[in-house]
Amino acid sequence: MSFATVHSCTISGVQALPVVVEVHIAGGLPGMSIVGLPESAVRESKDRVKAAIQHIGLTFPQVKIIVNLAPADLPKRGGRFDLPIALGVLLANGQLPEGCLDDLMIVGELGLTGSLRSIHGVLPTSFAFANSSKALFIPQQSAPEALRSANTRVHCADDLNEAVIQLRLRKNKPLVSAADKLATIPLLVSGAGSSSRPEKFADGSTKQMTASLDMADVFGQHRARRALEIAAAGGHNLLMVGPPGTGKSMLASRLPSIQPCMQETEAMETASILSISHMGFNPSQWGVRPFRAPHHTASGVALVGGGAQPMPGEISLAHNGVLFLDELPEFSRAVLDVLREPMETGRITVSRAARQAEFPSRFQLVAAMNPCPCGYYTDPEITCTCGADQILRYQSRVSGPFLDRLDLHITLQREAKSLTVMGSTNDNETSEAIRRRVSNARECQLQRQQQTNAMLEAKALRINVVLSESEKQLFHEAAQAFNLSLRAQHRVLRVARTIADLEAREQVTDRDLSEALTYRPGRALNSVSRM
Repeated sequence: MSFATVHSCTISGVQALPVVVEVHIAGGLPGMSIVGLPESAVRESKDRVKAAIQHIGLTFPQVKIIVNLAPADLPKRGGRFDLPIALGVLLANGQLPEGCLDDLMIVGELGLTGSLRSIHGVLPTSFAFANSSKALFIPQQSAPEALRSANTRVHCADDLNEAVIQLRLRKNKPLVSAADKLATIPLLVSGAGSSSRPEKFADGSTKQMTASLDMADVFGQHRARRALEIAAAGGHNLLMVGPPGTGKSMLASRLPSIQPCMQETEAMETASILSISHMGFNPSQWGVRPFRAPHHTASGVALVGGGAQPMPGEISLAHNGVLFLDELPEFSRAVLDVLREPMETGRITVSRAARQAEFPSRFQLVAAMNPCPCGYYTDPEITCTCGADQILRYQSRVSGPFLDRLDLHITLQREAKSLTVMGSTNDNETSEAIRRRVSNARECQLQRQQQTNAMLEAKALRINVVLSESEKQLFHEAAQAFNLSLRAQHRVLRVARTIADLEAREQVTDRDLSEALTYRPGRALNSVSRM
């Protein structure tokens, strides 16, 4: 046999796309030619493959070998094709039995001695072939990550020699299951990289790690705590404005602790993004909602993703979690404006001349800013030293369309001086207690409309927010008095719907509308006589 076909895959965005590795032993002068749009790391695999095969005592054909990676117009990168190429060479040269690779999807990087090394993107690869007729064959180092996909058949080997032995014995002995093999290795079972399937609650949600940050640690700021609870329940974006030291960053960092536990699909999506990123998959963070806080010097590419080979940015790394932008006006206005589309759609498409990549980016934005450059414009005790022009220029760094996309706006003030850091917080409500209310409200939304209130479109709002004639008149007067845009009106209704859900009310009332209107920027309810 001088020809062999091996099934593998490549990663595009967070998708695993199938690739067929065709190996032809053509004869002629020794050498290996790899075609099919390979990048440098793939072209260099010929040297790793040759050294690995020779090191384990097998024969590397001293003739011309042609390797085709199909489809030819799909870019291939990384070392994930080393193992399928090596096994294809051995199969084409008659050193492996025919048919032993037919039902396998193979990825893995080779060392010069034949050792198998872990690769990026194993989790989305495993998830893509769940319930497939093909099983995954990967390096043992990547097996704990692959096993996070509960419905994927996973086999593994520690090196090329072990892989060859398993494949040669397939007719008489099944391939070793990765779960069974790792169960015999105490280090992998007892540590953070456990090979066991993800633990789930009865409702299908994944096990949430115990948060080290708790809302019980926050002194005072009851209005901000209420706004944070509403934001968590409905998935709303939030802006906090206040002088330095009022606890804006502290509050934002505790939002993940009151968000509902992740569903298995959410945990898989978030972990898949980490798997393909430079950070890599971290088993200890499985089921934990991400919290990303990029510095205000971050570029647009750093936030939305990009590069010669498109990689996920901060908004994708915050998928199903929180993106915190502190010192909001210090961010470039152009950088902030690139967030407007993913805030609406929950996805970002990164386009380059050679290719496109799409990444999920359903994040919850929490922003914080001072009211002026010195920070004390609204402080009742410390005098602001900024001029009117300075304040106007500072606040205008954030565009109106961007602010209009933030559902909740709150102003914070410093707590009383008597409430010092030595005071007791024993009576404060814990994050777990708040999370229970938030989870109940979120469950109501999912049962009613299959999405969070923050994502409701105009048509869905008309169905799920039914107002009486008096409430319609009240809302109309408020919209006129506050000069609310149509987008802002929709956001007020979404917030009102969430407030009603937190109170377990089927219908939105004038009380819910009134509270929702207090979270619009710079609005005073007493300007409307009926409120």
